[in-house]
Amino acid sequence: TMTEIPEVTLRSSSGRRTMPVIGLGTAADPFNATAMKSAILEAIKLGYRHFDTASLYGSETTLGEAIAEALSLGLITSRHDLFVTSKLWCTDAHSHLVLPALKNSLK
Repeated sequence: TMTEIPEVTLRSSSGRRTMPVIGLGTAADPFNATAMKSAILEAIKLGYRHFDTASLYGSETTLGEAIAEALSLGLITSRHDLFVTSKLWCTDAHSHLVLPALKNSLK
């Protein structure tokens, strides 16, 4: 069951939370938005709470759409129920590019 997935404790100014160390990756080649959205929704139904994405994957928008649908279907009660991890592509790893890349990922 999902309760047996190892977790890591995250600490921030707002407190501590535990995040599952295993999540669903959203990279696919070829990428199919419909199939990916369906897979994400099914994963949420099964208890997944951690999703991994990257701008390189082209799946960030689809993940956001799936999260919105999961909220509207009552599969989760809040975005706070989920963890989304992403990566900064090496070409964006320059001080003047990090913030724009982050903002693009968060759209």
